[in-house]
Amino acid sequence: MGKEKTSNLCVASGASLGALGGGAHGSSANKSAIETDEIFKIENLTMAYGDYVVMRDLNFSIKKGEIFFIMGGSGCGKSTLLRHMIGLIKPAKGTIYFKGENFSDAEEKEKISMLRQFGVLYQGGALWSSMTLAENVSLPLREFTDISESDASDIVDLKLALVGLNGFGAFYPSEISGGMAKRAGLARAIALDPSVLFFDEPSAGLDPVSSHRLDELIVQMRDSLGATIVIVSHELASIFDIADRAVFLDANSKTQTAIGSPKELLNSDNKDVRVFLNRGVDPREKTGSMKNEK
Repeated sequence: MGKEKTSNLCVASGASLGALGGGAHGSSANKSAIETDEIFKIENLTMAYGDYVVMRDLNFSIKKGEIFFIMGGSGCGKSTLLRHMIGLIKPAKGTIYFKGENFSDAEEKEKISMLRQFGVLYQGGALWSSMTLAENVSLPLREFTDISESDASDIVDLKLALVGLNGFGAFYPSEISGGMAKRAGLARAIALDPSVLFFDEPSAGLDPVSSHRLDELIVQMRDSLGATIVIVSHELASIFDIADRAVFLDANSKTQTAIGSPKELLNSDNKDVRVFLNRGVDPREKTGSMKNEK
């Protein structure tokens, strides 16, 4: 397979990569992968655009079945890291491992096998406006499997029902709300039963109630599909509500400065992390100020 095949796989949803997958309906998983609790391992990763370094010396792992957040202020490189993890950008330095295998430097055939195990939801859902929701969800099935139209239709109905859009298959993206569009994008992302689901700012543009419902749906996807969830976000409500662990990317030092559960990070030794998670207030300084007033 050449570069054109990989490109087609990476743009299955159009302008943005909205759905990749693997599993029961896709190609077989990478059987040579080493069994490990670490589904992803980031080792000495440096991300750069030419001479401009975005982040350097990133080192962390993501465990199978956890909901893992990549967080930090605007412009710190969160989405850039996600693009590295799904193979759209090659590391300037370092290695990304997937299920124990070198993803960054994998040969074309091996990388495609790994990519087929990913599902991705970008901001806005990245739906094709000229297609109905059912047609959008069936796109990866038509592109990457040889199942019958009847079977594909059954799968589409199931995926739409899983995200609460039963009966909306004939609707076009322009006829539904923003929250529904994101759920439709999620239905497409899980069309091929991926083992990893990536979300890029899933709550962007949603009201608090819709955002909370999407968080609940993400947890449901993890529990029902057994998938590992990787989320790029700076939404504190979502981070505290559903994250198992998170890594903090610092734009000033251009590296990660903390990793752990949200509760642990609230009391991080790093001031910037504490300030971020407390909406601009350092609780340690606030406590000291109150003591001085007394």
